[in-house]
This record gives sequence, structure tokens and C-alpha cells, in this order.
Amino acid sequence: MKKVTRFFWFCSGAHIGTLKKYPIEHNKYVGIGATIFFTALFASLSGGYAMYFVFSGNAFAVGFAILFGLLWGTAIFNMDRYIVSSINKQGTTNQQILQASPRILLAIMIGIVISRPLELKIFDKEIRQKLKTAYLKGQHSKIDTLQKTYQQKYAMELGHNLDLKKEKDSLEKDINHSRYELNQEVFGDKTNQTSGISGYGTYAKQKAAILAEKENRLKTVTDDLGKMDNYLGARKDYEGLNSTRLFTDKQLDSLANVAGFADRNWALGQLSYNTNGTRDLDTYMAQSFIGYLFILFECLPVFVKLMSPKGPYDVAVAKLSEANIHFAERDKDRDIAVTDQVYDYQLENDVEHRKKIITGQSDYDMERQSYD
Repeated sequence: MKKVTRFFWFCSGAHIGTLKKYPIEHNKYVGIGATIFFTALFASLSGGYAMYFVFSGNAFAVGFAILFGLLWGTAIFNMDRYIVSSINKQGTTNQQILQASPRILLAIMIGIVISRPLELKIFDKEIRQKLKTAYLKGQHSKIDTLQKTYQQKYAMELGHNLDLKKEKDSLEKDINHSRYELNQEVFGDKTNQTSGISGYGTYAKQKAAILAEKENRLKTVTDDLGKMDNYLGARKDYEGLNSTRLFTDKQLDSLANVAGFADRNWALGQLSYNTNGTRDLDTYMAQSFIGYLFILFECLPVFVKLMSPKGPYDVAVAKLSEANIHFAERDKDRDIAVTDQVYDYQLENDVEHRKKIITGQSDYDMERQSYD
């Protein structure tokens, strides 16, 4: 139990040696430290989950997720610990709030960052369904775009192909009608189009010639139509129309499984909107409350430190800080005094040394002059 208590004291950023002297403050800093620790734990899980989707499909995805989760949790732990431990309880309430404002803003940003990946996990099923719908809609749009581009690019060939089909249909109807008239002419049926004379006579031969001409034309049109169909079919293969198909349910499941963090984050944002673009209030409130919960949880250590009254530990830390500042000032004065005395001593030695050099040089010059 003592080890757990000391660990949470360490998490709170408290000066353990001073805190031990004031048992009334122990529980408060255990609570602050536990809040910081569990916030970092949630951040670690959140960061690891986000990184898992970044490297989804990679053999080392789990290893990367664990490594990044530990690094991210440690970073959040360090920031939270600094935020709480740096709040000074010696000033007025307004001064403390002003001092904590940048730290609260930072805590809000951290809360938003760590809540998003966990929201992705909570709404995982809804996100998968939204992704499937989006992928299917995107494939529809892709096919429509390819079809439109194909029709614009080969408008002349498609028009010619349509004319050939119309001519073929018209020729087939005419040929059927001409064969019927030829049969009437041969069997001697009297109509507005036949002579009524039976046998293969002049009129029958004329109708047979017309029929043969139409059949030849039909053969030519059919051949041209076949060539045009083959050409347009090859163009469809080239443009990707024949190879692009709507996704099957199995393919959609596979795509949703390997979706990256950006796609899943987009889908999460779209969950709060209906298909007609209006706001889905229930989903929006659920997402918002989850985000607000993590933001509050991240800000909680700062709020606890601000709301708690100034206790004996805070007074002791302030006095200890003043004593350390005084010691640092006295230490500076000592270093200055030592430096000054050492400098003066070196200065005196240098002066005496120079005097001896000058005296020696003067004696030498005088001896030399006397010798000359």
C-alpha cells in the first residue's frame, strides 16, 4: 500500500520529502496522482489504437501500436504532471485561474486528441456500415463517370452504331414484308401489291430481286454492326468500363476492415448527419458526451488543484522555494566574492612579476652601458 501511495505521489508531481510531513495532504495528492496516471493510461490505449489502424495490414502493426501507445502515454503523463505541479497556490484565486488558463487549454486539446481514437472503437460497427455505404456510392459514381466519359469520347461512333441498329431493324421488317408479298405473288393472291397471276413470273422476279437486294444490304449492315460492336467493346475494355463492377458484400467487408484512420475518422464525423444532410441529434449527443467526458477527465487534475484550499504542504513548498531562492542568491554572492578575491590576488601577482621583469631589464641595460 505504501508503494502505491508513493507512486501516486510521484504521479502528482509533489515533493515527496515535504509531503510526508503533512498527513492531512496525503489523500489529496494520491487522488491527483491517480487521476493523472489513469489519464495517461487512457491516452496510451487511445494512441496505440490509432496507430494500429495507421499500420493496419502490416505484420508489425501490433508492435508499432504498442510502442507508440507507450510513448504517447508517457508524453501525456509528463505533460499532465507538469501542468498540475506548476500551479502556484500562493496567489489570489484570479491569479491562479489566470496562471492555469494556458494549462487548461492544453488539457482540453489533449482530451480531444485522446478521445477521438476511443470514439472510433466505440462506434466501430456504425463506422463500418457507413464506410460500406460510402464505398458502394463511390463505386457507383466511378462507374457513372466512366460511362459519361466513354459516351462523350466516342459519341460519333456510338451514334453511327445506333444508326446501324435502326437500319438493321428496319431492313429485317422490310425483308419479312417483302417475303410475304413474294409468296402472295407466286401463289396468285390478288392484293394492291400483287398482280394475282400465280407462278414465278415477271412480277415475282422483280419482287425476288428487291428482296435479294435488301438481304444483301442487311448482310452488309450486320457485318458493319458487328465490327462496330467489337470496336466499341475493345474501347470499353481500354477505358475500364468492362472491368469496373460494383463491390460485392465480401469485398465491402474487406475494404471496411482495412480502412485507414482518415477514412474511419471521416465516417465517424458523418455518423452525426442523416442522409438528407440534417443533424442526427441522438448520435451527435452521444459523440459529444464521450468527447466532453475525456476533456473533463483530462482537466480534472487541474480543477482539483485549483479548487483545493491552500494546505500546509503548499505553504511548506512555498517556504522551501523561498529558502532555495535565498540560498541561490547567497551562493551567487559567495561565488562573486571568491571570484573578486582570486582576481585581485592574480592581479597583484601579475603586477609584482612585471615589476621584477622591468627591474631586471633596467639593471641589464645599466651594466651594458657601463661596459661600453
